Formats: sequence, C-alpha cells, structure tokens
Amino acid sequence: MLGVSDPLASKAVLDRHNTRVRGSGKVPILFAHGYGCDQSMWRWVMPAFEDHFRTVAFDYVGCGGSAAPYDAGRYASLSGYADDLLDVCRALGDAPVVLVGHSVSAMIGVLAAAREPGRFSRLVMIGPSPRYISDGDYVGGFSPSDIQSLLDLMEADHQGWAASLASTVLGNPDRPELVAELEASFCRMDPAIARQFARTTFLSDNRADLDAVSVPVLVLQCSDDVIAPVDVGRYVDRRLRDSRFVQLNAVGHCPHISAPEELVAAIRPFLADLVEADRADS
Repeated sequence: MLGVSDPLASKAVLDRHNTRVRGSGKVPILFAHGYGCDQSMWRWVMPAFEDHFRTVAFDYVGCGGSAAPYDAGRYASLSGYADDLLDVCRALGDAPVVLVGHSVSAMIGVLAAAREPGRFSRLVMIGPSPRYISDGDYVGGFSPSDIQSLLDLMEADHQGWAASLASTVLGNPDRPELVAELEASFCRMDPAIARQFARTTFLSDNRADLDAVSVPVLVLQCSDDVIAPVDVGRYVDRRLRDSRFVQLNAVGHCPHISAPEELVAAIRPFLADLVEADRADS
C-alpha cells in the first residue's frame, strides 16, 4: 500500500497543512503554492478541474493556515518541504497524484518525484527555476549580489521588501489590486520564517535533480518573467526526460492569479487522457 494506512494519521497530516479537498473525480490533482503565498492563490484555477479530478490544495508549514510548528532545521533545505509534500500525498491515499507546482513548488515536486516516482502521475511546473543564480553558461537571471541584496533588504525592511518583491514577481503594473494581494500575502508570513524560506529558495541548486524525474512533465513559462526567465524554462525542458514546453502570453511570474483562464487552457491538453479515463469510469 502506498497510502497512509491509519485514517487518524492521514487526517492529522491533512489538518496540519490546512488541506482542502474538493471535486468529484478519482484522480487527485494537488496544487502547491509558491514562496510567500498560500492555497488561496489557486482559487481561480482549481474549480476548472473539479468535474474530473479530486482537487486538493494545502499550505506549507509557516504559510497560510498551516497549524504545524516551524522547524528551522527541517526547512533549511527544500528537502524538508519535499518531505511534507510526500506526507500529504500519502495521506490522500494510493492513487498517483497530478502535481501542479508554482515557482519553488516546481522544484519541491522534482525532489519528491525523484524520491518516490510512484506517488505522481504527472508534474505541471509553472515558472520553474532549478537555480536562480547564474553559473557559467547557465543563466539563472540573478547574480550572487542580486540575491544578497534581496536578503539584506528583508533583514532591514520587511515591509519594503514585500512591496518591492510583490511588484517584481507579479510583473503586471496595471493590476495594482493583484500586487497588493501578493504584498499582503508576503507580509502575513512571520519575518523570520520568510527570511529562511527565501534563503532556502533563492540559494538552492536543483539542476542535477531534474535528471532523476521519470514522470511526464509540462513546463509552463510566462512571458517577461523576471524571476524565471525564458532561458531557465527552456533549460528545465531540455534536462527532463519526458517534457512538454508551453510559452504563455501571460506576463510576470503568477499566471494563476493574473491569467487563470490561459493557464487552465494550457494545462487541460496535458491531462486530456486522464479526463477521458474519468469519463469512461463514470
């Protein structure tokens, strides 16, 4: 059995991560949020899949409504978050999960799928970056001094950092209401947790881990994304064994809130065979 056999243990895991399950299908589709966000960011995307999937959203420890105490040692690397993701998958049962991961959750999904490939049927990566810092021929989009400046600003002025990063990440200056929402999400995080999660995210290097992913992957790349430039998305696509690359018209790094209809339209063909199988079983 792949799942957690103890129903009480499963419920405890799901409660710890403020997990919400909806939908009527048999196949779970798990939506994993990015840095500084929570599951509410998926509210315009998840309903589109509820007819044929069991839609699941959760919060990482230290984010949103998660009830678990934060362990700085566990979350000093993305491996700790991958452990949590696998815990949630086990708690959902035996059926392999479709993981939709935004930003850092794409790499957390890579670590989890490499460790336990049987847990996943597909990965959808939205704006993935295996390394944010450029290194030799690899162009990650940032220099070491760029990242250090970001971390220094977090230490000196958490509110100013949140405002600056939200505007940069969203990349839609004509949508001030969305920038304000993202800024508020960043500000809701405990500053100490936000700083450690930022270090864990922006200083990670998961390029070698891409080679271990065996499940089919859809790489979704936004246009004019400062956080994960086009070259990074193309790099991820080349390194994966079984990957499709789709360039979105949406700009910025958060298409699930700035262009949810386009995002849904891009994901649907990748999951079409699973929808047909669900219809046949109905």
